[in-house]
Amino acid sequence: MKIIMWKLLRAALLCYFFGISVLVAQYDHEFEVQYQNGFENEIKEEEEEATPTPCESSELSRWDKLFAMLENSQMKENMLLQYVDDILKVEVQSLRTEMLQFVANFAGTCTNAVDSAKTRIISQLDRKLMEITDRIKGTDNTCQSENEERLGQLLASGQDIINKLSKIENAWQNTAEANGSDSEVKLQDGSVCMGLEKVIDSLASNLQQTQKKLELTQMWASQRFLPAGCEMALLFPMRSKKIFASVSPVAAMALNAFTACIWAKVTEALNKTVLFSYGTKRNPYEIQLSLRQQSVILMVGNEQHSVVAENAVSAGQWAHICGTWNSEEGKSSVWVNGELMTTALGVAESHTIPDGGILQLGQEKNGCCVGGGFDENLAFSGKLTGFNLWNRTLNGTEIIHLATSEDSCNVRGNVIGWGVTEIIPQGGAQYIH
Repeated sequence: MKIIMWKLLRAALLCYFFGISVLVAQYDHEFEVQYQNGFENEIKEEEEEATPTPCESSELSRWDKLFAMLENSQMKENMLLQYVDDILKVEVQSLRTEMLQFVANFAGTCTNAVDSAKTRIISQLDRKLMEITDRIKGTDNTCQSENEERLGQLLASGQDIINKLSKIENAWQNTAEANGSDSEVKLQDGSVCMGLEKVIDSLASNLQQTQKKLELTQMWASQRFLPAGCEMALLFPMRSKKIFASVSPVAAMALNAFTACIWAKVTEALNKTVLFSYGTKRNPYEIQLSLRQQSVILMVGNEQHSVVAENAVSAGQWAHICGTWNSEEGKSSVWVNGELMTTALGVAESHTIPDGGILQLGQEKNGCCVGGGFDENLAFSGKLTGFNLWNRTLNGTEIIHLATSEDSCNVRGNVIGWGVTEIIPQGGAQYIH
């Protein structure tokens, strides 16, 4: 750019001095114009009297020269502008050629530098992830060792209690054998009974302490770990109309009966907190399993056809919830942690759940499409796992097995199977391990 500016300045100065020299030459030069008539003939014309001109003077030729000079200067200015324009075109073209050459020479170098920086960033991220993973594993090992230590203490306490109970049993047997002795023996039996009462009181106190420790251990484990057999869960970090999970069933949803089961750990349940819902454009309330504070509600068909299990769940604790329904009798039941909480007849009797709807976790299906018409007050916040759906009603033995077995999440439904069916988190929902 400096070279271009210098060339432009030099051209302007040359044109300026050239114009000045021309102006000086114009002022110093005198033009003489002579008019000769070479076409005279013998016919003589009458001499006409000259008409006097009011402005006849010697200054008229100078004005003509001035106007001619101005015309010449205008022409030279146009020539100068054209010259400058030509110079600019040439210089810009030259600059463009140099820039293209620069890009061609250094584009590969820049690309290599970007690739190198990207590789370094990826390697640093990998190292950080490995460090975080190692820390998590260390934390899990620490928690596992603490848990094993607590279990060892509980086992030791249980063994101590067993030993003391054995001593009590032996003492009672000795008392029964000596039941027919004289009065001195009876006095000794009385002292033995007093000692046994003290031992029993001590055992009762130890049992109460052991029970409290066991309850604390169970509470700690329920807060820290997922249900048995479940390796991942869906986390809903807050109530939001944008946070949910869309489910794509592997079989048709045209149902005359169903069983839906899910593990849920709610942060806080309001008057209506939706676990999952299935609906169509015509009816958004075909199936809905929701919470109302500590109650579980299963709705089929519409809001009038529902069954409620009171005082079934607690905030911050995992609960295995199952809802069953069949169209023939309209029989609907709610199971919580393997226990039958409530049963009702005539719920959406003879109704058929249509196919082609939308199924979502953590939100109510309401609107034309996925994500349409959501209400954040109905949204679920907490963790969900082990969601399965069958096109039949499971019996009590099967439901109890799902709630209490070590492979709860490995038993999958034939319409929706946890870990097999596509369940896509939306918004801020995410999978955790």
